[in-house]
Amino acid sequence: MTIYFATHESPIGELLLVSHGEALGGLYMPDHKYGPQIGSEWRRDDRLLKPAKTQLDAYFAGELHRFEMPLAPRGTSFQTAVWQALNAIPFGRTESYGVLAARLGNPKASRAVGLANGHNPISIIVPCHRVIGANGSLTGYGGAIERKRWLLAHETRVARGRSVDR
Repeated sequence: MTIYFATHESPIGELLLVSHGEALGGLYMPDHKYGPQIGSEWRRDDRLLKPAKTQLDAYFAGELHRFEMPLAPRGTSFQTAVWQALNAIPFGRTESYGVLAARLGNPKASRAVGLANGHNPISIIVPCHRVIGANGSLTGYGGAIERKRWLLAHETRVARGRSVDR
């Protein structure tokens, strides 16, 4: 199977966008904990991934709060349920792992939710950065905690109507 990719400059570093066809299957940051390695079967296709790039630019400019594009993350049924639930966390807001687990119907599954969250293959667009520890701490992030901090600060500034620092 051919895997299509493109790279995209952003305020948090060069992003790797991945697709298996018409839907976005991955968005990874530099040194992403669970990021893929570009292989020989991969083909660069900036045209295919241009809609995702355009929406990312609008997000980083503070003009887009919710992404609208076809997504095709690959994971277990539990992981995909967690990733779908992430999209219900409003822009500029956070939610704890425990609250997310309770919303999924299993309040004791916060660790499992954390593991699924950490394996989210479509960072930023599926907003795993909005999940924090029960005490408000910024726990784990596959793209590095500094990027999580930046993304949350960016969304807070935009949500409060402040100018965007790039």
